[in-house]
Amino acid sequence: MDTLLTAASGALRTLFAKPHASHACPTLPDQGTTLSASDQRHAAGLMRVNHVGEVCAQALYTAQALSTRNPALRAHFTQACQEETDHLAWTEQRLEALGERPSLLNPLWYVGAFGLGLLAGRLGDAVSLGFVVETERQVGAHLDDHLQQLPEGDHASRAIVAQMRDEELAHAKAAQEAGAMELPQPVKELMRAAAKVMTTVAQRI
Repeated sequence: MDTLLTAASGALRTLFAKPHASHACPTLPDQGTTLSASDQRHAAGLMRVNHVGEVCAQALYTAQALSTRNPALRAHFTQACQEETDHLAWTEQRLEALGERPSLLNPLWYVGAFGLGLLAGRLGDAVSLGFVVETERQVGAHLDDHLQQLPEGDHASRAIVAQMRDEELAHAKAAQEAGAMELPQPVKELMRAAAKVMTTVAQRI
């Protein structure tokens, strides 16, 4: 019952409560952002995708924390989840500033990511950590791509995405050092394909 209540609380907080960051949103104070209407729509689509990624991160880390029997690893996942809350808050703030909404499918993304986190956790701590490493590496590459795609003048979004990229890669490194196993290549490719579907849909819906 405690596990179910924890899972439900995490889902409701992520999907329906306003996230509060523990660190200030990254900015480039000496560089203002002025966007055309088309650039603003494009930037908003990319930031909506990034917000979805943070919704999924909350689900993944919550599920993995619930799955492990190792108290130290549970604390590791819980800490990572708290750090990802900053990213959730920053991307939501940026979407609001761009006059856009989060993905309408966020509950679906959350449930899917939570299920993957549970599955990874049930396969053992090394697999669960390996899933984190590969996920964060793919997210880092995805954020690098967004830095290329974002309008050149969107300094506000760029500051957020660059900070997120650095911290996601730090999470991958921490999971590697905690004892992650290397996932098989077919699993990595499947994860990449699933992420492609999610990002394509989330950019529009």
